Amino acid sequence: MQGEFRKRLSEYEGSLIIGVAGDSGSGKSTFTKSISNLLGEDLVSYFSLDDYHTEDRETRKKTGHLPLDPKINNLKLAGEHLREIRKGKAVIKPIYNHKTGKFDPPEVFEPKKIVIVEGLHALYDELRRFMDLKIFVDPKREVKWKWKINRDVKERGYREEDVWKEIRRREPFYKRYIDFQKIYADIVIKIDLSNLGEDMYRVESIMKTLDFQLSGINMNFSLSSLINSSEKPMALQYRDDFYYMKRVSRIAFDGLLPREAIEELERKIMEYTGFEENYIIEKKEYVNATDISQLLVAWYFVELMTNIFREISSA
Repeated sequence: MQGEFRKRLSEYEGSLIIGVAGDSGSGKSTFTKSISNLLGEDLVSYFSLDDYHTEDRETRKKTGHLPLDPKINNLKLAGEHLREIRKGKAVIKPIYNHKTGKFDPPEVFEPKKIVIVEGLHALYDELRRFMDLKIFVDPKREVKWKWKINRDVKERGYREEDVWKEIRRREPFYKRYIDFQKIYADIVIKIDLSNLGEDMYRVESIMKTLDFQLSGINMNFSLSSLINSSEKPMALQYRDDFYYMKRVSRIAFDGLLPREAIEELERKIMEYTGFEENYIIEKKEYVNATDISQLLVAWYFVELMTNIFREISSA
């Protein structure tokens, strides 16, 4: 079936939807970047649920509300839009401007073959039923706070003291309104500080076991590359488990790995999909835990989509 994936994707009527939930600043877009790299920007579009806030920044200061509260997000409208997007139809969606804290004029959203939906409430009932792949990003608080401060201050123009104030306010809301969504996810990505060095992370991918015939893409790591060329500390752990009543595979990685150790897996995924002119993770001498997790997400995505295409062709 080499290259057949590409053909079936181009012929697919409508759009396939990937939902990514998690707290603000948790790195949601990072872990689907591999899919965009693999397929190319002409086939992948991003859809932000932040645009469905019902209060702008100034209004929230008056009401005391936080975006984590689903009541100040128009999830009903977002669900109606995803229903149309799944059919491949354009929608006119609201636009929230994070830099100004205000709403810009609505824009037409033209979905591509793959639509990645990111947001605080992406796996809520109103939206989850339209998704083909569901991901929850779950960093430890220390990691999440570090990322949020860096993003909100440098990219969105907030004052650092205001970001810290919001972090303290929002933690109870996160536990109440966001954290539980992980029980619905096909993949939960847990991120912790590294045990092996600074400026690194330990990332664990908890993947729901697939209950259909796999494509034959083997998740091989080159042991010879590990032994012969690795000059960096690394730790790799795998185990089968149950997670919220689902059978899962847990793959955790910490440290740095020679890129050549994973090149065979990357090559097989690209070859299988027919997108051999692209790449999955950045070309560099060593890959980190985030890169490994991105590669696993790409593999899981290909397996899931292959099964969808298989079911359509046999219907």
